[in-house]
Amino acid sequence: MEYVIEMLGIRKEFGNFVANNNITLQLKKGEIHALLGENGAGKSTLMNVLFGLYQPEAGEIRVNGKEVKIANPNVANDLGIGMVHQHFMLVENFTVTENIILGSEPTKFGTVNIKQAAKKVQELSTRYNLDVDPYAKIEDISVGMQQRVEILKTLYRGAEMLIFDEPTASLTPQEIEELIQIMRLLIKEGKSIIIITHKLKEIMEVSDRVTIIRKGEGIGTVVTADTNPNELAELMVGRQVEFKTEKTDATPGEDVLLVEGLTVADYRGIDKVVNLNLNVRRGEIVGIAGIDGNGQSELIEAITGLRKVKSGSIKLNGKDITGLKPRQITESGVGHIPEDRHKHGLVLDFPIGHNIALQTYYKEPISKGFLMDYSKVNEKARQVIEEFDVRTGHGEMTPARALSGGNQQKAIIGREVDRDPELLIAALPTRGLDVGAIEFIHSRLIEQRDKGKAVLLISFELDEVMNVSDRIAVIYDGQIVDTVYPKLTNEQELGLLMAGEKRQTTTLNKGGND
Repeated sequence: MEYVIEMLGIRKEFGNFVANNNITLQLKKGEIHALLGENGAGKSTLMNVLFGLYQPEAGEIRVNGKEVKIANPNVANDLGIGMVHQHFMLVENFTVTENIILGSEPTKFGTVNIKQAAKKVQELSTRYNLDVDPYAKIEDISVGMQQRVEILKTLYRGAEMLIFDEPTASLTPQEIEELIQIMRLLIKEGKSIIIITHKLKEIMEVSDRVTIIRKGEGIGTVVTADTNPNELAELMVGRQVEFKTEKTDATPGEDVLLVEGLTVADYRGIDKVVNLNLNVRRGEIVGIAGIDGNGQSELIEAITGLRKVKSGSIKLNGKDITGLKPRQITESGVGHIPEDRHKHGLVLDFPIGHNIALQTYYKEPISKGFLMDYSKVNEKARQVIEEFDVRTGHGEMTPARALSGGNQQKAIIGREVDRDPELLIAALPTRGLDVGAIEFIHSRLIEQRDKGKAVLLISFELDEVMNVSDRIAVIYDGQIVDTVYPKLTNEQELGLLMAGEKRQTTTLNKGGND
């Protein structure tokens, strides 16, 4: 049998909106097949049809040559199809084993046999080099390890065909490399994989074939070895994409942000930011480079008033804002694109128009006294939606959760930039976004810089930090260990600094005012 899965002429509608139209995807046994498309192109929708979460309006699905009706995920599991979702389906205060067996618990004399399940989980973990502790609690393990739990969940249920939905969106570079090795081992063991992604570098490295969809339509399938990133980007977006953002050299002015001797603890009382010093000047982008977990989140939360400062000071345009409430800091001139758009950026059940008004709903012209003028809310929302190319099904009334990740991010960036802040903090602004959206967001950050604003960029993507920043501050173990300039460094040196190594050369980055 050449194909283990065939999706033929699939059509999926949501009301009047056509998410998938006549799409065909065929997965061969033992291959890694990439599904490529922009945010909102219909990739996840198509895979949710395959996994039984949605029912198609037209088309057919075949598994091992036989036509099937996948009414729900249990049917998909029975057919050997498992899905690793982009937003993990895990219970935080359950153990790894409890999460894996949820819904298919092995019982002994009417009670759940955790010991037996944990033994099977350990065997699967060892077999596939997943290195997961069956008794660890989900809330205590890293994002990369949580993803491995999701993989184990599908393997525990006997999956032969695995769907990975944007599997690298939340991972560090090291975790991405480990995931690629895990996928290769799964293929070696006889599994077949569909990977939803828009990261062209990973597609070129890991996939055998690529199916491209654009705005819900199938564009075609190509052999990875016969194509290149530029061709794939053009097929995905429908135009040529610039991978390197053009920008003039920065001409920085005075300090907008000045952080001195900052110490911040996490929720357990452990210091995650230790005596940290940092400055961002008017008319420059400072990138923070570092491996996840080295104090980036705590630093941003301290600056934005979301976390208490233990010691040290934070100044904005010379004014001490240490310890002020988030709204006071916002009104002082700070814009914040948070690292988790769902937890801290949006109220998912609100219309996107109301989300755009979240920072200004109490001000004129939207509010007068105690009354909100919803026509003004919608007018402002339409303006941001148009200017930032936020693609919605029903305009400003579309629920935020109904938008793709990229369009949710564009709405947040539009909201923050529209307020014209003196300091724009962009934490992981392109996480999970496609090349077209990344190009758009990078140009907006540079546009803010060119207007004389200060931009603080936090990213785990080294090429993003190198491409967009004017100056790079490397964070390790809660401290800025060095400041380097993109033109005078490389990814290898940055990687070493991020791992805590001292720079060998002392002259490499001279010539700029740190």
